[in-house]
Amino acid sequence: MEAEISISYKTVREAEAVAKAVSPDNLIVPSGLFSKTMRRGSWVMTKIVCEGRLETFMATIDDLLSAVSVAERALSALKNR
Repeated sequence: MEAEISISYKTVREAEAVAKAVSPDNLIVPSGLFSKTMRRGSWVMTKIVCEGRLETFMATIDDLLSAVSVAERALSALKNR
């Protein structure tokens, strides 16, 4: 199973911050699972490949989107200071 998730931001700076916030997830993943997040311009793109169970694949996507949401809320809080 494979997924490519692309999220657009208003600025390159916002995209860079989100990509850096979720990139530590790229370091250690279970066997049979690949996850890579990168920034291209004002886009954050993640590719996920899972050779295991559907539940693992869905949980990985859920974890990624949760981490992105946390990063976006942190950026929003910093903007409103």
